[in-house]
Amino acid sequence: MASLRDIRKHISSVKSIKQITYAMKMVAAARIKRAQSAILASRPFADEMEQLMADLYCEMESEDFRASPVYNLFAARQGAKAAALVLITSDKGLAGSFNTNLLKNALVWLKENSGKKIYAVCVGRKSRDFLKRLKGLDLEIVYEMVGIFPKVAYVHANLLAENITRLYANPDVESVNLIYNEFKSMMAQRIVGVGLLPLKRHILDNSCAVAGKFRDFDFEPHKIKLLETLLPRYINAQLYRILLESQTAELAARMNAMESASKNASELIEGLTLKLNKMRQAMITTELNEIVSGAEALGG
Repeated sequence: MASLRDIRKHISSVKSIKQITYAMKMVAAARIKRAQSAILASRPFADEMEQLMADLYCEMESEDFRASPVYNLFAARQGAKAAALVLITSDKGLAGSFNTNLLKNALVWLKENSGKKIYAVCVGRKSRDFLKRLKGLDLEIVYEMVGIFPKVAYVHANLLAENITRLYANPDVESVNLIYNEFKSMMAQRIVGVGLLPLKRHILDNSCAVAGKFRDFDFEPHKIKLLETLLPRYINAQLYRILLESQTAELAARMNAMESASKNASELIEGLTLKLNKMRQAMITTELNEIVSGAEALGG
């Protein structure tokens, strides 16, 4: 049975943990507003860029486009023996199920593509550590980006885009897929698994019913040159939005997890304090009974 001293130590340790969890909650709450503003500002630009890319792609009908260096980013590849995965997690834990759900989805994707060579791009320390521990797969980590959260900048998206496009330059790579957490609200995040390359796969889904939209326009430079110029900016914008989505979702998940942990710590402290008081009362009652019994024995 635990002694009073043990219970006091337990209460003291729980109080220390509560201070840490509460401080982490307040730090996440202080950062979340700025992160929300950043993601809300980036979404419209990324959406309009995607629509513009879809409109321009639908205008491409000439053989000149097939000879363009950016055509490979659109064309589907048949018979490729490899696939690429970009897994975006956090750098730290203590964010509830934020990383767990991501890694489960990544494991499902890896099993589905287990017969191929897998090239991985890791964003976040948790994704890197997870993929390094995996055995039995033909998996190679070609690039890792750690320590960028919660201070994501456009330069990080630029570096990530450069390495992804360099990886896709390998003709054996069939596709580049992303798995990340999308910010929905302060209480909810959504796991997203989406194909980034080849672009045609989701560009056509976006809108190709508008072919001929720019028929009455003259382009200077040519439409193909315009597409080649805008394409890197489009990929950068999409990746920047995705990094901001993950960052905001992580802060929201951490704030909720730390709030729940602080609440559980408070309940545990209350229970231990009650147990402590009951034990002290029982000890006092026992001592009083012993005193009374001794006095009666002496008086008798």
